[in-house]
Amino acid sequence: MNDVKYIDRASGTLVTESVMGDGALRFAYETLLGRNLWPVLFGSKAISAIMGLFYDSRLSKRAIRQLAAIPGCIAEEAEKPIEDYRCFNEFFTRRLKPGARPLGEGFVSPADGRLMLYINADPDKPFPLKGATKSLREVLGPENAKRLTDKRYDIAVVRLAPVDYHRFHFPCDCETKEPPVVLAGEYHSVNPIALTMRPDVYADNERQIVACDADFGRFWMVDVGAFGVGTIVQTYGGTRHAKGEERGYFKFGGSTVIIIARAGALKFDVDLVGNSAIGVETRVKCGERIAQATVP
Repeated sequence: MNDVKYIDRASGTLVTESVMGDGALRFAYETLLGRNLWPVLFGSKAISAIMGLFYDSRLSKRAIRQLAAIPGCIAEEAEKPIEDYRCFNEFFTRRLKPGARPLGEGFVSPADGRLMLYINADPDKPFPLKGATKSLREVLGPENAKRLTDKRYDIAVVRLAPVDYHRFHFPCDCETKEPPVVLAGEYHSVNPIALTMRPDVYADNERQIVACDADFGRFWMVDVGAFGVGTIVQTYGGTRHAKGEERGYFKFGGSTVIIIARAGALKFDVDLVGNSAIGVETRVKCGERIAQATVP
């Protein structure tokens, strides 16, 4: 399989992604033996939970420097020196120094990650990639799917890699009138290496769905668990939220935040639309503008 590439928005350059555990991912998804092990590796939370216990222990502290050495992990942004973190997950879920993620204008990215847009999507057609068989309604689950009353939706997928800042935030001022909906599922990787072989990951993996109401209408944020992610933690409280407020975090593993809004409610930035049209993700940072709301 070819290397995973994305466009770094800040520089405009095409970058080859440094994948933590690249060899293991390729074994699991690109070999017959690996695929035969899927029920054991990804069919339950057990493996991810065991990994979580290790990464929550002091025995994992050595892995902090290993992660910090991977290109794209900027340890200097962390609020504490790396030697002050007790375990790997404490560093992985780190907060950043004040000002490290300034808020841009408009509707901003909820997380650091590689962004792909699916504009004007039919909620009943396969999503998100060629080869997928499940729809946006199946991603949202039966309770929220009933509320998809528009014919078309715009979808932004923000894929987090292990090197990224793993807290996620509210992308605009909004309200949450009901608790997150938790949908149990599998624990496949969300890396493109895995998505090529398992394109229905976003509908099959464990996910937590937060319905948000903003000036431009209702939108949903779907937090997708993945292999190695022992926990998705929602940290927010109350019902009213300011743009940039922390919403939660992922423990170890590559994860994804999906934004779903009525088609046209958000006018996404031209560069993001153009890159997505040619099938290339764009590296964005949390708090960076990705769209402008269009109030009806």
